[in-house]
Amino acid sequence: MIERDLADHLRELSRLYSVVTVTGPRQSGKTTLCRATFPRLSYVTLEPLDVREAAIQDPRGFLAEHQDGAIIDEVQRAPELLSYLQAEIDERPAPGRFILTGSQHLGLSAQISQSLAGRTGILELLPPSWRELQRFDNAPKDLFEVLWAGAYPRIFDRSIPPHQWLADYVATYVQRDVRQLLRVGDLRTFTDFLRLCAGRTAAEINLSALGGDAGVSHNTARAWLSVLEASYLAIRLPAWHSNIKKQIVRAPKLHFLDTGLVCYLLGIREAEQLRHHPSRGAVFETWVASEVYKQIVHRGERPRLFHYRDAKGLEVDLVVEPSDGVILAEAKSGATVAGDFMRPVERLADLVRRREKARDVTTRVVYGGDAAHTRLQTAIVPWAAVDRVKW
Repeated sequence: MIERDLADHLRELSRLYSVVTVTGPRQSGKTTLCRATFPRLSYVTLEPLDVREAAIQDPRGFLAEHQDGAIIDEVQRAPELLSYLQAEIDERPAPGRFILTGSQHLGLSAQISQSLAGRTGILELLPPSWRELQRFDNAPKDLFEVLWAGAYPRIFDRSIPPHQWLADYVATYVQRDVRQLLRVGDLRTFTDFLRLCAGRTAAEINLSALGGDAGVSHNTARAWLSVLEASYLAIRLPAWHSNIKKQIVRAPKLHFLDTGLVCYLLGIREAEQLRHHPSRGAVFETWVASEVYKQIVHRGERPRLFHYRDAKGLEVDLVVEPSDGVILAEAKSGATVAGDFMRPVERLADLVRRREKARDVTTRVVYGGDAAHTRLQTAIVPWAAVDRVKW
């Protein structure tokens, strides 16, 4: 087990709320984190059918067994329990009594909003960031190994070959989560859709084209994409416009949250394959976007991430809006810094500064090399140092 960056924020919220909810994708380490952080709390999982039925059929009795509090795992399995939990913590509102975990974002969020609004702190735990991944003794060191293996902790904790573990993960995800979140009649078609999405990572989303390629309607493609987001497999980055008076292209961009999963779905079975693969640049851009997203989420904050493209061809891979300014970043997988790497971020920075003179604008290029330096006003960040700058 490794130390997770979210642990301090989890402890902090447990001192403020009677209930803390930790959500995130399956196998991201939620249970391990919660049990390590609160070793004195009893632990119960709603995964076994008999335990789940007890929680659903006799919720008051179930909670009475855990008067001193508990970690309740897979709480989305018994959403009815949350209404009874509300009454329990209203009667005894001691901080840190219950820690809930769940992996289905949409259904769980709706239940929490309805039953525990104002009574629970909510955190998201994603697969380990690069900074966290390096805490494993067997963490990869080479860029393409990092991209290919991804970051699901069990791969490294149990030393399971990435392609084997990811194959099982996809099969389990499709068979279980997809069936629960959507009434998908043809799971093979959904699996094809999942692979098509992986081929479009780091690209703008055209639902009509995506649905057409998958053999489903525009509305079905939209619903299925929402399932990927609800399962924490992918995110959509909206187009960023600020106050720039330009003809902005407003299509969102798709990014998966784990590049190992992308590589598996693309049929990349060895890290060396990725070095010369046509999707290498897209996979690297997705890795950078996911690392930035994880860093912000694991601080306990809500990410404000965007991309930018206008009708004249100016594109910037990543726009981050912290509270004190804006960060414009490009992701380049090459190990050598070319002269045009900085051009997009510098051009967009000039536009922003002319429109919003008081705004602090930072420009960065994250690349596949090893040397950190500055060109013009742009910080050149080696891939392995992406965790050493604050986003």
